[in-house]
Amino acid sequence: MKVLGIFGSPRRGGNTDILLEETLKGAEKEGAEVDRIYLPDYAITPCKECHGCDQTGQCVILDDMQKIYPKLLESDIIVLASPIFFYGVTAWAKALIDRSQALWAKKYLLKDPSLGKEGRKRKGFFISVGATKGQKVFEGAILTVKYFFDTFNAEYAGELLFRGVDGKGDILKNPEVLQQSFEAGRRLVLEWIHNPS
Repeated sequence: MKVLGIFGSPRRGGNTDILLEETLKGAEKEGAEVDRIYLPDYAITPCKECHGCDQTGQCVILDDMQKIYPKLLESDIIVLASPIFFYGVTAWAKALIDRSQALWAKKYLLKDPSLGKEGRKRKGFFISVGATKGQKVFEGAILTVKYFFDTFNAEYAGELLFRGVDGKGDILKNPEVLQQSFEAGRRLVLEWIHNPS
């Protein structure tokens, strides 16, 4: 089984990176094959809303996103990690999400059976850290991520959300949170093994 970890923070080695890495280690512990994508290393042009994908389900923009589409579709579990920027995901994560419009077109306009009800089922999991302690700090990001996962048949399987964390590496002051992340990775794989659909 394949797990894809998507690192959406521009700050390499920051809090969401640390949490995602722990989650992926947990998945590896249970035998999953893990792949990692560091979005700032990819050149992803924002969606131009040109509707070029409406007829084919293929994005007409030829950039690094073309390397990511197959990884999304080959994976059983996708874990997206992004810190909160202005009550949403980062621009890097949002570019990825918006360019998934091609998958949306494939699923909903072209009725591709591989993304329909009988198509391959996946699980999606979200990890996020927000500097503020506001009660609604994650709400916008969660909605966005849920609809992103829906484009490629990934059921929203849960989340790890942490408020009041800002400085690089501050999450390391909470070793219980690292354990939570590790166990989340293990649990995602074990649940998939016992109930893949």
